[in-house]
Amino acid sequence: MKIESFFDNKVILIKNKIFKDNRGFFRETYNQKLFKSIGIKDTFVQDNHSLSKKKGTLRGMHFQIKPFEQAKILTVKKGKIFDVVIDIRKNSKFFGMHKSFILSDKNNYQIYVSKGFAHGFLTLEENTEIDYKVSNFYSPKHEKTIFWNDKDLNIKWNFSKVTLSKKDKSNALFFKDIIELL
Repeated sequence: MKIESFFDNKVILIKNKIFKDNRGFFRETYNQKLFKSIGIKDTFVQDNHSLSKKKGTLRGMHFQIKPFEQAKILTVKKGKIFDVVIDIRKNSKFFGMHKSFILSDKNNYQIYVSKGFAHGFLTLEENTEIDYKVSNFYSPKHEKTIFWNDKDLNIKWNFSKVTLSKKDKSNALFFKDIIELL
């Protein structure tokens, strides 16, 4: 397992070992003991699976406010994504900064995102499937979305036309407007 960390170890990029033979492959995507040894101490309470049929599908930038904040571990099962995290911890020296990653079923990267970050991804291939573990249950009342193309964040998506959910189009906020919620 190869590890890189960002935002003072609050976002961790993990490259899983993959074992291949004539039958196919095996990879371990979650091991509580191993993850605890690299600083991931969250208890995960729910597993989610998403399928995005179209290339250019954008899901995000999502987060949940207290008391339903979530840490996540995200794994691409099929396809490829441009994954983005934004530090929304008010007292963080990284507040408002973002980092992007390419995750795919081919490169075997997965990402841990702690509480206090908005998260989203753009599919770079059709029929992309994602599995993610979360540390708190989904609460529609506490879910918030930041506009994916907020000029103050200046995220380089390198994709002009995206497919968004109705909810992400109509309920998103500008970054400057979320500060009161945190």
